[in-house]
Amino acid sequence: MKRLIQTLKNIWSIEDLRKRILYTISLVLVYRIGCYVILPGVDPAQLGAFRESSSQGLMGLLNMFSGGAFSNASIFALGIMPYITASIVIQLLVMVVPKFQKMQREGESGRRKMNQITRWLTVAVTAAQAPAYIQNMKYQLSASSTAFFNGADGWFWISSIVILVSGTLFVMWLGERITDKGVGNGISLLIMIGIIARLPFALFGEFMTRIEQSGRLPMFLVEIVVLLVVILLVILLVQGTRRIPVQYAKRIVGNKQYGGVRQYIPIKVNAAGVMPIIFAQAIMFLPITFMGFSDNTDNSFAIAFSDYNGFWYNLVFFILVVVFTYFYTAIAINPNQMADDMKKNGGFIPGVKPGRKTAEYLESILSKVTLPGSIFLAIVAILPAIVRLFGVTSQFAQFYGGTSLLILVGVILDTLQQIESHLLMAQDKRRNRAHT
Repeated sequence: MKRLIQTLKNIWSIEDLRKRILYTISLVLVYRIGCYVILPGVDPAQLGAFRESSSQGLMGLLNMFSGGAFSNASIFALGIMPYITASIVIQLLVMVVPKFQKMQREGESGRRKMNQITRWLTVAVTAAQAPAYIQNMKYQLSASSTAFFNGADGWFWISSIVILVSGTLFVMWLGERITDKGVGNGISLLIMIGIIARLPFALFGEFMTRIEQSGRLPMFLVEIVVLLVVILLVILLVQGTRRIPVQYAKRIVGNKQYGGVRQYIPIKVNAAGVMPIIFAQAIMFLPITFMGFSDNTDNSFAIAFSDYNGFWYNLVFFILVVVFTYFYTAIAINPNQMADDMKKNGGFIPGVKPGRKTAEYLESILSKVTLPGSIFLAIVAILPAIVRLFGVTSQFAQFYGGTSLLILVGVILDTLQQIESHLLMAQDKRRNRAHT
């Protein structure tokens, strides 16, 4: 405890870090306030049915990423998801389109070009999603004649689309400001804040449920202990790496010697992050969506895939997460490019020939590391359904796994690393001043 207090004192004593933290907190407050500002023309008292429908399925996922703004019909309703979608599209284009590959190799100028393209693509994605969001809200509130103050007329549609697009761009700007002038990881931090804002309500709801059940309070304590164990295991999943040694040949230029050192390539156990779960969830929602257009309500297939806690739903979900983990890892990590880069820089893996043999070796290591990582990630994905079998409420069960837990753990660890790097930089500056 004393160490924690001393660390907090050290953080607060560094002026630059203190300013960054306060700047980040102020922008996060702006974001959270905006999540409760309702679209002009919508009656807040009539949003009960819409909030209920937005708590399940794909809309529940979008509501989670937006920090509840989606179900509140907020000006930030679409949140940062259009920007994430645009970023994923650009990332995929880099893998297959030579022009984008060239931009990526251009360094800082190429990065600025790609960021600009991502922003314009975000505008296009948001402009496409905004009418669908308004139409869905109108459908859910159709039973209420007073849902819209002005009625869903043409002006309401135009103004709402403009506001939703502007809201997403503003949230994107907030994330970029946090990255540049705050503690970093702005976009991820905003998503994490939206998720963690729901934790107190879910925890209190679970506590009250156990209190109402006579003699079940010890079960609540067991749930907390199990949650802590799961968090520790997820930290191991996020932080786990396989280090591959790389030896660089010695080069003598003039009177100086370059190279001759051993470095390591860290291959993450979970190189794909949370993306396989997001992709798998999107695929799992497709059969339900298509069945919604059918008049056959007794379809056993639709019933099976509508039960998020059912055996067949979670089995297919488990398999899809494993498959998408391999797919996304193959896109994110290119063994051939890594082997070429090592060869150009005079590096080699001890005992492995440079070139094609190195690429084959890296690919085999990647496959061996990805297998346990994908299985562990799939278990984390279905953990909410498993704990639901033991009577845990659906809201609290989301924090036992899936995208919620992975994003929380990943972003918190990244933010702590950013703060630690600032502390180390401040210590280095103090040492340099002391020596001079």
